[in-house]
Amino acid sequence: MRAKLSYALTAAVLVFYFVLVGSRAVLLIKAGTLLTVTLGIAVLILPVIGVWFLWQNTQFVRKANALAVQLDAEGGLPVDELRRLPSGRVDRDSADEVFARRKAETEASPDDWRTWFRLAVAYRDARDTPRARKAMQRAITLHEGVRGVG
Repeated sequence: MRAKLSYALTAAVLVFYFVLVGSRAVLLIKAGTLLTVTLGIAVLILPVIGVWFLWQNTQFVRKANALAVQLDAEGGLPVDELRRLPSGRVDRDSADEVFARRKAETEASPDDWRTWFRLAVAYRDARDTPRARKAMQRAITLHEGVRGVG
C-alpha cells in the first residue's frame, strides 16, 4: 500500500510540474516572436515526453500488478526463499541460485507468462532492473496473447 501511495504522490507531483512547464511554454508561444515561439515549442516537448513516459510506466505497473493478482489466485507467486544478510539485503549467492532455477524454468516453458513473471522477480532480486523489466514485459505480452485467443 505504501508503494502505491508513493507512486501516486510522485505521479501527482510530476503532473503538476508538467502543467506548470506546459503553461510557461504556451506563454512563450503566445509572445509570438521567432525566438519565444521556438523556445516555447522546445519547452513544450519536455512535458509531452514526460506525460507519455508517465502513462507508459503506469500502464506497465497496472498490468504487472494484474498478473501478480492472477498468479497469486492460482497459487503460483514465487515464494521468498532468499537468504538475507544481517543488513536485510538479499544475499547475492542466494539470488543467483534462485535466478538459475527461474531461468531454467523459463527455458523449459518459454511461452508461459507465469515463468516469465517469476523470472522477472528473480532478475529484480538479483538487482538487474533492466532485464527484470524486459522479462515482465514479455510476461505481459504473453498473457495478453493468451487472453486475446480465448
